[in-house]
Amino acid sequence: MKSPLLSLPGAVPAEGVDEGVAAHYGDLFREQRALADGTGFVDLSHRGVVAVTGDDRLSWLHLLLTQHVSDLPAGEATEALVLSANGHIEHALYLVDDGTTVWAHVEPGTQEELIAYLESMKFFYRVEVADRTADTAVVHLPAGSITGVPEGVAVRETPYGRDVFLPREELEAFAAGAGPAAGLLAHEALRVEQHRPRLGFETDHRTIPHELGWIGTAVHLQKGCYRGQETVARVHNLGKPPRRLVFLHLDGSEVHLPPNGAEIRLADDGPDGRKIGFVTTSVRHHELGPVALALVKRNVPVDARLMAEDTAAAQETVVEP
Repeated sequence: MKSPLLSLPGAVPAEGVDEGVAAHYGDLFREQRALADGTGFVDLSHRGVVAVTGDDRLSWLHLLLTQHVSDLPAGEATEALVLSANGHIEHALYLVDDGTTVWAHVEPGTQEELIAYLESMKFFYRVEVADRTADTAVVHLPAGSITGVPEGVAVRETPYGRDVFLPREELEAFAAGAGPAAGLLAHEALRVEQHRPRLGFETDHRTIPHELGWIGTAVHLQKGCYRGQETVARVHNLGKPPRRLVFLHLDGSEVHLPPNGAEIRLADDGPDGRKIGFVTTSVRHHELGPVALALVKRNVPVDARLMAEDTAAAQETVVEP
């Protein structure tokens, strides 16, 4: 979906999975600073929106998701995953229940596959699942924002800000009163600073939740069975994940950022050393400079000097080895 906010002054369209909204509005660092200061908003109207209604919605989702949601209070935000039978991450949902409906936003283009899975698991439960992407737009307000939201809309209140589920026809009017617009690049820079993983960026076809620090925030360890639960429990109780998420400070003298998928090697091994990981998201931060998230092998020393392609990198631990 192409956002009408791409008509705002200075808007430069995002590419790839984030196509349809603005990457930035002409000043990346100004937009980052505005969000960090609690002003402005981010247009996330390209994200998929799924709504679940019916008396059994919470107890039913509790059986399918990694999060404990059977007693989720109205208005309380949470996040959850859908795993494969082998425990690999397939979907990430950002949820809130408004008292009658569970609203979730998901990665762009993933809602159809998610809905197909949910529909296949309805059985006799009193639930209805709907794709609301066409009529509902997600807008992010940063932590500290005093921007009001329309009465009656669902809102996810998190430590990082509020995700507002707006009627799509109200998006332009809301933006006009919400302060300066910030693009996806600013939003992503703060996400990387906060070490928050994103499906399709920090994940590949074999990622398990332990590797990204999603245990606790999106995976509840004291709940009943769900698909992939055996892997979650086995790794948590008996072993360690094969990889771990790290935060990288990149050499600021390099003009180009290492792209998603850039191979990481030990600096001491030189350019012909073996691959020990890869960059998942790299950004330019308004205070930290060039930084990135990456997945590396669990046994990489936490003080090892790394190279992301040709860029020197120092690591900070996100997930303990």
